[in-house]
Amino acid sequence: MRCLILALTLSIAALPAMAQDTDLELVLMADASGSIDPEELRLQRQGYAVAMTDPDVIAAIRNTAYGSIAVTYVEWAANQAVVVDWMRIDGPAAAAAFAGQLDSPVRRAMGRNAIGSALLRGMQLIEENDINGWRRVIDFSGDSINNWSGPSISEARDTVLAAGITVNGLPLMLNDDMGRAATLEDAYRNQIIGGPNAFTLPTTSRDDFAAAVKRKLILEISGLTPETVLAATE
Repeated sequence: MRCLILALTLSIAALPAMAQDTDLELVLMADASGSIDPEELRLQRQGYAVAMTDPDVIAAIRNTAYGSIAVTYVEWAANQAVVVDWMRIDGPAAAAAFAGQLDSPVRRAMGRNAIGSALLRGMQLIEENDINGWRRVIDFSGDSINNWSGPSISEARDTVLAAGITVNGLPLMLNDDMGRAATLEDAYRNQIIGGPNAFTLPTTSRDDFAAAVKRKLILEISGLTPETVLAATE
């Protein structure tokens, strides 16, 4: 019996650990609640499509340790809807394929905010895929901190962070002033984001939305924060 146990132990020890196969698993969680009109919904999709195919973003992906990332695009409201399923991006062709799937007029998520549920859905999408990324991030956008149904934000956030997933925030204030945008950013910083290198990057301009998304993607792909970049240039 001892010999059998020893043999089994040695066999298990000899099994290879699950190998990482990409640098980053990234859930792009975009607000599609009732406060987001059709134009803003389209703006978000087009902004991500333009940013994902930008040469600087492609270069950032290729400069990662694995030369690729895995991305899914999800819209959230009272429910959550996957608009683009997991895709591995390793160059212009894959990025263009991802962007092409964002060109759809169909609104799939509706109703009022359920932020806690959305965060947990992002975690589920990461944990149940067949990808093993070195880093795992939920990129969460929204124009308020309201949570009308489902689990609380704090409960969901704690669960996501305990799973080793970072949450970054993209506060959307496309129809308001900078003062209120700063208040929303503070709320995101205190209640939404967390984990290694977590950051918020607010946007207040429709014209600059794609540029803001591009900057955010480069930071996430590179594992940096806005503060890191600022410190490096001082």
